[in-house]
Amino acid sequence: MLALRLARGAHALVQLRRLMVAAASAGVGFLLLCALTYALAHPGDSGATLRLLWCLVPLAATVYFAVAVARTDPGTRPRPGLSSVGLGPARLTAVAAATTAVAATLGSAVALLFFLHLRGDLTGLPFDGAAADLLAAGESLPLGAALLLLALVPLTASGAAALALRPGGGRGAPAQEASEGTEDVAQEVPPAAPAGLPWGVALVAAGLAVEAYAGGRPGGRTVPLPGQAENLPAAVLGGWCLTALGLWLAGPALTHLCGRLLQAFRPGATRLLAGRILMSEARRIGRPLGVVCAVASAGLASATVYGGSGSPWGPLTVLGAVLVAACTGATLLTAALEARRSREATNAALLRMGASPTALRRAAAVRVGALLLLFVPLTWAVAVLAAAPLTG
Repeated sequence: MLALRLARGAHALVQLRRLMVAAASAGVGFLLLCALTYALAHPGDSGATLRLLWCLVPLAATVYFAVAVARTDPGTRPRPGLSSVGLGPARLTAVAAATTAVAATLGSAVALLFFLHLRGDLTGLPFDGAAADLLAAGESLPLGAALLLLALVPLTASGAAALALRPGGGRGAPAQEASEGTEDVAQEVPPAAPAGLPWGVALVAAGLAVEAYAGGRPGGRTVPLPGQAENLPAAVLGGWCLTALGLWLAGPALTHLCGRLLQAFRPGATRLLAGRILMSEARRIGRPLGVVCAVASAGLASATVYGGSGSPWGPLTVLGAVLVAACTGATLLTAALEARRSREATNAALLRMGASPTALRRAAAVRVGALLLLFVPLTWAVAVLAAAPLTG
């Protein structure tokens, strides 16, 4: 009940984020149900299990976005006086997990209703039965298996939110990072560089090496691509996972490095301010940037390898790709908005000291330009290196 009251009284932007979590959960739930019906219609096909495995990618992106929304939810953030009324860090963590579960469950329920409607189980086949073959409308749907699959997103998202926001392991991080960011901009000593760059570079190199080795072998185990007639070497998928993990680890350090480079070579006030802010916010926006870089490089590589294929991408493949791109982009946008909110006190102090609003906007433009100059070539380079073995 407390989670529902906090959700009802939240700001419109917070409600929009929760609705986006529900929408993403609905998309993943629909993909899982479609994979289930494919298994029912093709009981002897080994690719039925692999279709469920492909759903893990949009599932992971949805859970990542749900955790970001829960982390930036002001309704479950520790504030002075809440512990005296029984809302300590542990209780607030439970509330955040419950709020995430409510949003994801709502999306799963919408997915089930829409899926049953398209199958004709509610009011007859819509759209002249266009989706009958895709959703195996002639097969009986096992309700227990469907509900079990639909429960994956709420359970995983709420569990991940509780783990990320547990007391001493992330809860209170937004408020703490906000105060640290305000202090870092004002301090004379640059903030320490985030760890993870060596491991990130090593994982990216290992992932690209695995992809190159697997792509150059004529044989080996393959994985069928959704919506494509040709198969993908299984090791290529593992290599891409290593590359994505490496970019996720290296993102904060690369963002910090970008801020340090902005301050090199006799910087002016604009570059100095932009660089200090990037360095102080490297941990907040670096990892979402790394994930977006990984997803964009995978999209570019896929378009290079399979874009000219005769068989078009299937509708479920397009839905999964849209879910992954939307969730990772929304996670980055959420982190950027939260970083902007944390700078409000610093910006107000700078304005009181005589800085002009134009100077602050110019510093923001410099930050965006510097990040684009670093991450766009990196994304392109990873995509080219990943696609090269598969294109010969």
